[in-house]
Amino acid sequence: MSDMTESPDMRSIAGGSPMGDNMDLLAGISLRISVEVGSASLTLSELLRLGEGSVVELDRQANDFLDIFANGTLIARGEIVDVDGRYGIRVVDVVAADRRLAGLERRT
Repeated sequence: MSDMTESPDMRSIAGGSPMGDNMDLLAGISLRISVEVGSASLTLSELLRLGEGSVVELDRQANDFLDIFANGTLIARGEIVDVDGRYGIRVVDVVAADRRLAGLERRT
């Protein structure tokens, strides 16, 4: 089962330019996609006190978009959707390509 429901044709993205040949070479490379709901900072003692039923407050509002990362670099933002009983994410905002390639939004 694929993790993607749609996949654009890499040749149409590159427009048949010399970059299209390079895109064909890169198209088969696997990337790890992850989604970040939010984060929190805890001291070690707070972490050790966590148990079943503990709640950790995250740094986001419940209606904020989630960050989508590819190999640790922010590529887009989205919202959670249900896909046949599994979690999915609908992309609602794609980070500008020049910012992605420069790694300015890299997760720390």
